[in-house]
Amino acid sequence: MKKSYSKKQNDVSKIAKALGHPARVAILELLSGKELTCNQIVEELPLAQATVSQHLKELKNSGLIDCKYKLPKSIYSIKKNNVAKSTKEISGFLEVI
Repeated sequence: MKKSYSKKQNDVSKIAKALGHPARVAILELLSGKELTCNQIVEELPLAQATVSQHLKELKNSGLIDCKYKLPKSIYSIKKNNVAKSTKEISGFLEVI
């Protein structure tokens, strides 16, 4: 019987995927210490709105950012507790390899 991946392995992989594109890293830098709408992020990056939306979705699915809906806008921010936890998980992983 094949073994499955551990929770830690899955968590580190999810974070690595979220950080695996320069646009997502740029979005995290833009969100550092503030909340922004998708349109505000688009104004700062050389990407189309649809592309930025896809990157935001990936970051949200990884747990690194949060989205509040204040119709008609979605406001994005960094989930500081999750970023701290993710940093710790990745650091622990890198120390082992």
